[in-house]
Amino acid sequence: MDATLHLAQQPEADELLGRSPLAALVGMLLDQQVPMEWAFAGPYTIAQRLGTDDLDAHEIAAHDPEAFAALLSEKPAVHRYPGSMAKRIQQLCQYLVEHYEGDAAKVWEGVKTGDELLRRLKELPGFGAQKAQIFLALLGKQLGVRPKGWREAAGAYGEDKSFRSVADITGPESLTKVRAHKQEMKAAARAEKAPKASGK
Repeated sequence: MDATLHLAQQPEADELLGRSPLAALVGMLLDQQVPMEWAFAGPYTIAQRLGTDDLDAHEIAAHDPEAFAALLSEKPAVHRYPGSMAKRIQQLCQYLVEHYEGDAAKVWEGVKTGDELLRRLKELPGFGAQKAQIFLALLGKQLGVRPKGWREAAGAYGEDKSFRSVADITGPESLTKVRAHKQEMKAAARAEKAPKASGK
């Protein structure tokens, strides 16, 4: 895996995401309840604090949980909820060690269909259906992982020339478009929840 990503909007952090399958997975895991750039800069920050230039699933899985939570909690914190996210990252790495020999790339290497890849991603700790579809779309659109039917398996996130998620961000302009789309979705959701006028 060797691609140029623009998700952290920081050259060193994006470089790590583009060459490290585990960093990309961890960034996707962190991408909730915080700005996207904050989430995807997390893997680089973790690697720096571990004193390495990459992430190792075996090392993280075996790390003392309290020490790992403390590492994510250092200022600036890796996430708004560093303690719970530290636990989730370790669960993800433990799963990768148990099922994929600690090699995150094996989650998608050799997969024949988009449906199979989606199933594998949904089995990862911390990856619900939506997160799995967004990551599948990122793999297909920017990382060259395109098993048969990958766009269909990714749902709306797989659509060409859409601006729905991190899978579509290739620079500042597309970031602005994705942000605008998310604001529209939030506004629509709020309108849906608002009490309807009785009309009486």
